[in-house]
Amino acid sequence: MKFNAGWLLGGLVAVLLSTAWVTAGADTDIPTKFSNRGSIANTRHNMTQRQAEGGGPAATNMDPYRNDYQEVCVYCHTPHGANSNVALPLWNRTIKATTYQTYNQLGTASLTQPVTQPGPNSLACLSCHDGQVGVDSVINMPGSGGYNANQATTQSDTFLNAWNNSRGPDATRHMGLNQTGCLACHSAGALLGGNATDFAVFVIGTDLRNDHPVGVRFPTAGPGVDFKPPTATRVGMAWFDDNSNRRPDTNEVRLYDSGEGFEVECASCHDPHGVPSNGVGSQFNPTFLRVTNAGSALCLTCHSK
Repeated sequence: MKFNAGWLLGGLVAVLLSTAWVTAGADTDIPTKFSNRGSIANTRHNMTQRQAEGGGPAATNMDPYRNDYQEVCVYCHTPHGANSNVALPLWNRTIKATTYQTYNQLGTASLTQPVTQPGPNSLACLSCHDGQVGVDSVINMPGSGGYNANQATTQSDTFLNAWNNSRGPDATRHMGLNQTGCLACHSAGALLGGNATDFAVFVIGTDLRNDHPVGVRFPTAGPGVDFKPPTATRVGMAWFDDNSNRRPDTNEVRLYDSGEGFEVECASCHDPHGVPSNGVGSQFNPTFLRVTNAGSALCLTCHSK
């Protein structure tokens, strides 16, 4: 992905004009009852919808539509029987075999670096945000809930229906981030749940052409290349080591090498566990960003402008 100075005037224009980019923004978030403080339990990524601080949504409203596993981490991770099809830590989610439409298919002339299918550190996010499977579609349910190795690639509602919700009704539908799932209530003008927060901005789908490029190789710094070189590397990762401690801290942008060279992935800029802003009582950065984009700080981490 070698972008020169013309990138902002050419290829990026197509991205900025897309509805998803304009609506979401890189540095804003939509209203939430979660406090976004302390831990992932107090963010939207707590799929149990129950939190210790700040007063979150009523979990019982969602019980018919997703399994309430009563644990925060299990919606993504499991200590045993993880998804072996993807190189992610103790991964518990279903990941369908998918060919995504990628940024290079826009035909942007200034895009000179190769683009591959999303790597593991994008598939982690897309396993929910592409809307193909339910937010509760896991391989190994907690406790004695059940285990199904086939869930690694295929969502089985029969398997998910076996979960017994001890604190509310059992789910009869296992909804994903798509028009007929979560957006049936969480979208503008929805016939159901008309007061629910509009989640349309979170629905990425399988067409990645209107999002920041993922699976795109980071260019080597040099004359005429408008990119800053990462300042630290280790096997599989390069990062902008702002505090020079030689560790990829959560608030540092990073690149991932899953076999095609160092590439930009979703987790390059976003940490799904949340990254605190500075100051006493600080909240996590909006949209789970590693670096706030106030004053284009996130953009300027990589782009030399």
